[in-house]
Amino acid sequence: MAFMISTTSCTACGTCLPECAVEAISEGTEYYTIDADACIDCGACEAACPEGAISES
Repeated sequence: MAFMISTTSCTACGTCLPECAVEAISEGTEYYTIDADACIDCGACEAACPEGAISES
């Protein structure tokens, strides 16, 4: 099961971006998104998010 980023909690700070080993996170205008097909469910992004905006879907 892939991780997802909350569109209401994400502040687009970018802290999660370098944590993704498979580059499944993409920068958006107001928030970041995770490509569920590319995500390997490692949880590194969830641990790095200072807003707690990333969770397992």
